[in-house]
Amino acid sequence: MQRSIKCFLSGIAVLILIVAGARIARAQNASDLKLNEILVLNDSNSVDDFGMHTAWIEIFNSAYNTVNIGGCYLTDDLSNPTKYWIPTGDPATQIPSRNYIVFWADNQPTRGIFHLNFDLKNSRTIALFNADGKTLVDKVDLPSEHKPDVTYGRPTNESTEWVYLEKSTPGANNDYTKKKSAGESFVEFDPYGIGMTMIAMFVVFSALSMLFIIYKNMGRFFIRRATSSNKPATSAVSTSVKHSEEEMSGEVNAAIAMALYMYQSEFHDEENTVLTIHKVSRNYSPWSSKIYTLRKSPR
Repeated sequence: MQRSIKCFLSGIAVLILIVAGARIARAQNASDLKLNEILVLNDSNSVDDFGMHTAWIEIFNSAYNTVNIGGCYLTDDLSNPTKYWIPTGDPATQIPSRNYIVFWADNQPTRGIFHLNFDLKNSRTIALFNADGKTLVDKVDLPSEHKPDVTYGRPTNESTEWVYLEKSTPGANNDYTKKKSAGESFVEFDPYGIGMTMIAMFVVFSALSMLFIIYKNMGRFFIRRATSSNKPATSAVSTSVKHSEEEMSGEVNAAIAMALYMYQSEFHDEENTVLTIHKVSRNYSPWSSKIYTLRKSPR
């Protein structure tokens, strides 16, 4: 039993380590990054940290964990995939889950790590390559004509189609339309709450069943453990009892049986110093009669 429990706990620990290692490895994986929105002609749109209107590229982290874009490459020329190397070691290159990062295509790399060494005036393709400089993560072909201050991007984060967007949203979700909340959608699906009631009952009874199984197995485990720890003493006591039973003779057993019978029949004194005398049931006896003991006086 103890060996099986140890193996079970060891398996859980190994599984946790594997999941944690996979999560850490996934956190450094750039395959979940997507080019999300691009502005080529920035006349009066967003300004960079130097107050300049320049072209910009937005990248979206579609994963549910943080991804570090440091070490990857951005380029506008597929024949030169390592055109701009994104520096590593800067915490700003950590893209949180379902979040965005913006690079300024101003051909001014000396202004910071988010300023690229190329602009988008004559660009036809924007591509993101992984840290090996060979694996293509994502790319988009730009249209031949660009509208001033109008961005080109995905209508939603999950969309594969690129269109001109009505509003530019650098560092934010491109889909700004009102969405139904999960509660509103569930109310439409279950207006009378029957489904919610069934789900709640299922969750409660499932939790109670799991607790019952857990506590039952824990009780069995501790009982077996206590029994195994007291086994030598119990075996010694049983051995001594067996020896004493073998040594007792029939007279001893008869005396013990008689004592038990007398105890149950109450033929005993309540105190050691008291003598109990039972009164006879017959009061008259001819041996004690005076007419037989006294003689008539002689004349």
